[in-house]
Amino acid sequence: MRITEEQARLLAICMVKGVSWHLIAREAQRPEGLARLWAGEIVESSPEATKARALIRQSIPDLDHYLEAAEQQAGRAVAGGAHIVTVLDPDYPATLRLIFNLPPFLFVRGQLRDADLRSVAVVGTRQASEDGLRRARRMSCLLTEHEVTVVSGLARGIDTAAHTAALDAGGRTIAVVGTGILRCYPAENRALADRIAENGAMVSQFWPDANGASYTFPRRNVTMSGIAQGTVVIEAASTSGAKMQARLALEHGKKVFLLRSLTQDQPWAQQYVSERGAVMVDDVDDVVKALSSPGRIQAVDASRAQLALEFDELKLEEQAPGGLW
Repeated sequence: MRITEEQARLLAICMVKGVSWHLIAREAQRPEGLARLWAGEIVESSPEATKARALIRQSIPDLDHYLEAAEQQAGRAVAGGAHIVTVLDPDYPATLRLIFNLPPFLFVRGQLRDADLRSVAVVGTRQASEDGLRRARRMSCLLTEHEVTVVSGLARGIDTAAHTAALDAGGRTIAVVGTGILRCYPAENRALADRIAENGAMVSQFWPDANGASYTFPRRNVTMSGIAQGTVVIEAASTSGAKMQARLALEHGKKVFLLRSLTQDQPWAQQYVSERGAVMVDDVDDVVKALSSPGRIQAVDASRAQLALEFDELKLEEQAPGGLW
């Protein structure tokens, strides 16, 4: 399956060094956004946009070369059993469109479904205790019973327990990974990754052959927070990536659920509940009742798109001579 011309052009823009991919994603969603990007035109007004505008215009002679490279990258992913979903496509997750720092594309093994919009991330430490692993498994099983898709990051510890429990219970699970879609980290989870692709989706926002790096795992936490309606933190120290995801989810306007056992053990969790709007939970019902239906999420996304269209029209009017066409 070949990628479309629009998808290839979007990936080519992402190859321009120094340009924020989040900015590309926001701009590409606007009406005629991809064509404007290709010409080095950006609607957004920010220092980041000013820098990107200059870099893209300098790179216009190289875009055809980047286009060929983009098609090669996508071809490797397809050969490895993956497909691409971009912000230009209707099947890009509606939950993810609602955050500011969304990725412009995802490589996916498996399938993302509309039902997956009713999803919760279950996260925690790699150095999990037996109690933590038990709680992660229980939470995933109960979410599955309520037909909620379990999202996690394929890491050792809590993530592995969450994915495995969801699959064993006959549910769906999504792994948002910090490597390219053709890589697997940790290597011992390769069989689990294959199971997830068969009964959910493996998702990567990086080039297909990318190795994990210090910056890729925090970035995947951004995307994991965006894909899920909320995040449940099972067990995490103050320096954990799971704590970072809780912060990101709050910044995204998503729900954050902290187990009572975590709030009793970790001062940061107590502070998140008392001062930052996180919810302490005892039972899965506390999580499920806070979720929206897939239809509601899609309606919110449609409203966002209409507001973006109206904003663009206003900006164009302001830029026209005399403020009018």
